[in-house]
Amino acid sequence: MDRVSVPKPLAPFYWGLLGCTLLAAIITLGTFWLGFRERDQDQWVRHSLAIRSELQVIQTLTLRAESAQRGYLVTGREDYLTPFSPARGALQSALDRVASLVSDNPQQVAAIGALRQSISTKLDELEHTIDLRKAGRTEDALSLVNSDEGQRVMGAIVDQIATMQGNEDRLLEAREADAESLDLSLEFGSVAAFLLTCGIAILAGYLARRSVASVHAANVQLSLANQSLIEQISRREQVEAQLRQAQKMEAVGQLTGGMAHDFNNMLGVIVGALDLIKRRLKKDEFGIGRFVESATRATERSAALIQRLLAFARQQPLAPQTVDANRMIADMSELLRSTLGEQIQIETVLAAELWKTNVDVHQLESAVVNIAINARDAMPEGGKLTVETQNVSLDEAYCHENAEVTAGQYVMIAITDRGGGMAPAVAARAFDPFFTTKPVGKGTGLGLSQVYGFIKQSTGHIKIYSEIGNGTTVKIYLPRLYRQADEATRTAPKPANGDAGEIILVVEDDPLMRRLSCDSLRELGYTVLESESASAALAMVDDTPSIKLLFTDVVMPEINGKKLADAALKKRPDLKVLFTTGYTRNAVVHGGILDPGVNLISKPFTIEQLASKVRAVLDT
Repeated sequence: MDRVSVPKPLAPFYWGLLGCTLLAAIITLGTFWLGFRERDQDQWVRHSLAIRSELQVIQTLTLRAESAQRGYLVTGREDYLTPFSPARGALQSALDRVASLVSDNPQQVAAIGALRQSISTKLDELEHTIDLRKAGRTEDALSLVNSDEGQRVMGAIVDQIATMQGNEDRLLEAREADAESLDLSLEFGSVAAFLLTCGIAILAGYLARRSVASVHAANVQLSLANQSLIEQISRREQVEAQLRQAQKMEAVGQLTGGMAHDFNNMLGVIVGALDLIKRRLKKDEFGIGRFVESATRATERSAALIQRLLAFARQQPLAPQTVDANRMIADMSELLRSTLGEQIQIETVLAAELWKTNVDVHQLESAVVNIAINARDAMPEGGKLTVETQNVSLDEAYCHENAEVTAGQYVMIAITDRGGGMAPAVAARAFDPFFTTKPVGKGTGLGLSQVYGFIKQSTGHIKIYSEIGNGTTVKIYLPRLYRQADEATRTAPKPANGDAGEIILVVEDDPLMRRLSCDSLRELGYTVLESESASAALAMVDDTPSIKLLFTDVVMPEINGKKLADAALKKRPDLKVLFTTGYTRNAVVHGGILDPGVNLISKPFTIEQLASKVRAVLDT
């Protein structure tokens, strides 16, 4: 956008306005200075008048003392001496005041010293004659008076006072002349300042009128520039949106390709194993154990892949509990040692008085194990793995630099290895799904993405710090739990078998899944009833009051499993309920967290997992 400048014809007027303003400021400052000077001169005038007044008081007091002495000498009456002593004391105070007032004037300082000496001599002469009269030596006292020494001293005192008053009169005249001059200058300055102010106002009004056109033109230019800027921003946003869409499609393509690769491998194992099993059975041949094992492993890998994808998408169902991370790490020590092997030395540094957190303990354990396995792979020749806990507070500055983080207090779990470290570009992609630096067949690239999704779904934060040659630290931050609650503890598994007296109602709309679930429960020893719909299931609950457990799918046509369970519990409040689903978002899981009191087993599940979960629900 072009700069808006003042038109050249107006420039001289602006310089004139600036000059007038500066001159007015100088005159105004000078006026203030003259005002201070005038006030100072007024003070000096009052000072001279005060000295003159004090000198007059001294002369009056001296004459009063002499008058008292003469009255007493003539009459011999003591009452004539009444004014003498007060006059003597007042004279000393008056002399001190004059000495203080003239301390700035050397000439007057010398004069007050001489005057003080003369008054002292006069007072001594007066006191001496009074003492002679009191002693009855009246003739001697009168003889001393008639010597005219006292009159001479008194004349000297009067002359000295007159001289000092004359000096002050001259100073007073000079100061009054200065004051008048300052008054005149002050009046002139005030008039000049007023005239200049009027001139500035007139010139400013003129310039304001002349500037309207320039301001209008500048506004027009600014509006055009803003419109151009808005168009540029719009085009840039469109380009950025296209770039984000391209990046999103690239990420989706990477995710889809990785899923297709892994699922095709696992489905290939399952299909091939089942074909071989069927061929062997047709020939009445057995030895199919290894084929069943291969299919089972491929199925387990498929289920784990789905769980990791749900974790990355932050949509896996979580069951958070109060967790003491110190106790959890201590309980996991044997698991970590057996998982990582003897070449890895494990060191734990546990903080004292560690805060509690609210998190799914099993998922947190899985996250720690995932990170620890990556750390082990970064130290192929062995090394030290450090697991540390700490209370930390993340401030606004840190949260501003790290997206999706809320300021507050967190429980931190840090896992540090002494491996080769990662380059910044590699660390930046470490949480991407199917991204891995391991050789083919050594990793799926979903371990850290699963950890990332779980931590974010738990409203936490995860950060990687790594340097080439200096190892890697992964820090997990989980929100501090302020309320008190029961801590999660490890419990030993209970026997999972059932008996025929325990009746389970299986509700599943998919016939293959329903048959598998029923066969598995019968294999475990339970008596099983089955239904393909919620309405039929409710009728069976009415007809068979001995049903102990309702085992229902969540996602079903017409009436979902949650509504079915609510209706069944109204009929049978003592009925136990276990939900199962491959994926659900809103029925029994809200915000990624299982609803309170909900028991859930995710599909697919093994018979061992089913046995343990059913037994746990029935025994509660």
